[in-house]
Amino acid sequence: MATLEFDLLVIGDGAAGSSAVTNLQGRQLKIALVERDKLGGTCLNYGCDPTKALLHIASQLHNARHSQKLGLQILDGGFSWGKVLERVRHVQSQIRGGTPEEAERNYKEATLFKGQARFVSPHEVEVNGQRLRADRIIIATGTIPAVPAIKGLKEAGYITNTEAVALPELPKRLAILGGGPIGIEFSQIFARFGVQVTVLEKAPDLLATEDRALVDRLVSLLGKEGVSFRAGVEVVEVRQEATGKRLLLQKKDGEQSELVVDQILVAVGRSPALDGLNLAAAGVETTEKGVRVDETLRTNVPHIWAAGDIACKYQFTHVASEQGKRAALNAFAPQPEPFDEKVIPWGIYTYPSIAHVGKTEQELKDAGQEYVAVLHTFEELARAVTDDQTAGMVRLLADRAGRILGGHILANNAGDLLAPLVIAMRTGWTVKILAETVQPYPTLAEAVSQAAQKLQEKL
Repeated sequence: MATLEFDLLVIGDGAAGSSAVTNLQGRQLKIALVERDKLGGTCLNYGCDPTKALLHIASQLHNARHSQKLGLQILDGGFSWGKVLERVRHVQSQIRGGTPEEAERNYKEATLFKGQARFVSPHEVEVNGQRLRADRIIIATGTIPAVPAIKGLKEAGYITNTEAVALPELPKRLAILGGGPIGIEFSQIFARFGVQVTVLEKAPDLLATEDRALVDRLVSLLGKEGVSFRAGVEVVEVRQEATGKRLLLQKKDGEQSELVVDQILVAVGRSPALDGLNLAAAGVETTEKGVRVDETLRTNVPHIWAAGDIACKYQFTHVASEQGKRAALNAFAPQPEPFDEKVIPWGIYTYPSIAHVGKTEQELKDAGQEYVAVLHTFEELARAVTDDQTAGMVRLLADRAGRILGGHILANNAGDLLAPLVIAMRTGWTVKILAETVQPYPTLAEAVSQAAQKLQEKL
């Protein structure tokens, strides 16, 4: 079989890989795209998009069941899990651009190869026996769920986010291993659909990267919805028994306890998806977190680049997409530009959600950096009162010159409210500008300006 020649080979069709391809359209380049699984990567198929659809549906169900205080009487608070999954698949299809076959046709300027890419030389890979050669290569294979080495876990059985977004049946009792964003989002999804959920976190704190006040408020709200949290406990063994999966738990002081559930969801983090690539044949250096790259996303092999979760400490779809774009442009640029990761926002999309940009107060304390902080709550915010969202809050952090160091919001759709803080940090806007910005009434956006006003008074 003859070797096929390309200007660029992209390995992986997740956020980074697809962005790399689309940002080179119109340049009359011969591009090969290799994907071993479904088009769209983790986010579309097993992560961000289906979980957000599930969170939204669960929110509608929750609101219906708690509508009496609004003067409404919803007689049937039930649901069809099968219909829920149908809706999730419909959402995925819309985002994908149709059926998988229709989505494949969207890549008009790239040749798609389905299968595992395996390097055979620095410029060549093999896919299902077909050899592909490219002048430039972008590795964007993403990550896969990390599974802890717990005695008996494999034998007893478990699921990850891959299976959790499309479970054929809901378990009655669920243990979630991991109190990070993935675990917390799934805890609310399943609890609102009637599952008895217990979140187990080995570290002393849940959502360790987030503002403590916001996390405490969110955990309290989820607790009222029936989610049970146990932090500072390690699962040391799992046994499959007639009554379910029995988890042996142990605290740092040696105290032990047990938990019996019907299913275990592993959400302890993610590992780089590099197995099978045979990167040694290309001479590409790796680390325990992925592929080693410089600030321009170039690997140690000059014509090979990497983007997305395997090349950045921030494992988010929006970051992967921007990295894919930057890697693609750099691959054909006479002078590659660095990827700017100084201001990276993110969110945890529960109801209410947490949105984050910049440093937390604890990070500033640990760094010995001087700062001024304010925590503004939603109790007296008119729109929060009308919409029953008074649990929300905004944390703002700034230096003495009024430059924003960090912004953290707890609110429904907090990520949408975060935008002015992201722009402020990116452009150098001061607290004074935010404080003097007039927001429409009544909106939740007023909370950011009100928090800025409080912070301005303390400078």
